Amino acid sequence: MALPSPANGVWQLGPFPVRAYAISILIGIAVAIRLGNKRWVARGGVQDQVLDIAMWAVPFGVIGGRIYHVLTDWPAYFSENGKGFLAALKIWEGGLGIWGAIALGGVGVYIASKRMAISFLPLADALAPGIVAAQAIGRWGNWFNQELFGRPTTLPWGLQIDAIHRPVGFEEFETFHPTFLYESIACTVIAVILIKADKKFVLGYGRVFALYVALYCAARGVIETLRIDQATTFLGIRLNVFTSLVVGLAALIYFVLSAERYPGRETLEDGLVPAVRARLERQQRKLEMTGAIPVTAASAVSPIDTSKPEAAISERPQSRAERRAARSPDSTKQTPEVVEVVEVPKPAAMDIGLTQAIERAIIDTTYEPTPDPNDSGKERGRRRKR
Repeated sequence: MALPSPANGVWQLGPFPVRAYAISILIGIAVAIRLGNKRWVARGGVQDQVLDIAMWAVPFGVIGGRIYHVLTDWPAYFSENGKGFLAALKIWEGGLGIWGAIALGGVGVYIASKRMAISFLPLADALAPGIVAAQAIGRWGNWFNQELFGRPTTLPWGLQIDAIHRPVGFEEFETFHPTFLYESIACTVIAVILIKADKKFVLGYGRVFALYVALYCAARGVIETLRIDQATTFLGIRLNVFTSLVVGLAALIYFVLSAERYPGRETLEDGLVPAVRARLERQQRKLEMTGAIPVTAASAVSPIDTSKPEAAISERPQSRAERRAARSPDSTKQTPEVVEVVEVPKPAAMDIGLTQAIERAIIDTTYEPTPDPNDSGKERGRRRKR
């Protein structure tokens, strides 16, 4: 008994070929976007921001994955009997290196997050379970292509491989370790662990993503020792084993140091950490004040709500002299001139302390102090001389 392999991984839809490998990747991307969007909104992000992020992340990830695959399998394409340059561009035939996909895909996410003014680390934490779930689905494309299997085995779950797909030196064997299945199961388990750990321990500041990288590297390093496909080696060991060790160790160190320095999780407002939002607003106001950029609707000057404590004073209260004059029967007595102070408009995002300072300055410079009738004439004269 053994696991069968599909006889064909390509179906013709009229003149167009439909490839199972591409379908697996597309389904994985759809799952990653849906799960990532749900987690991002729950964290404080805005609906459908993840879809906009994916417009950058997916192309970068595919290009990065292909570059890494070609570089690590250079002889297969550019040796004397290699497949050639055009074959290196045929992504639909299989061959995406996960390390390159994560690295360059992360660059795409970072660029998009900066363009959209949202915080990168919380976004990475929200996307991590969806990314590894996409890997679990995408690995089934290797099954359709009959590629990336492991050493020969007689185990009941051994994978049947057609003779045309068996590597040189293994032509007489029929069943092999289904390493694609091992990795798919491992990625599914990692996705569940990330979601559970994030809920229980309230992880933030990139620690969910770091945990994903560390767990995946541990699983991939073990699975890599079973594979027999052609790959670059270093000291007789497959290069991907060393990559798993180095990247996984770096992720683990970051996880520990981040937990010590930044415990807990960030608070987000529309996808931004409040401190970052305040800094961006200050920068925006400076640019608008200097005329470098036009005033936007969000930062336009609006009337102050006088119902709030920080509202400007619209009418000066009467002084004691004025109140006495109002009560006096002599209506012809001249009272000090009252200068009306209109409402002071302020930008919507102006700092409250700055508003109160302006109010005090207006009051101090507009009104003279009321003379105290209890003061002697000499005392008032001394103050005038001073």
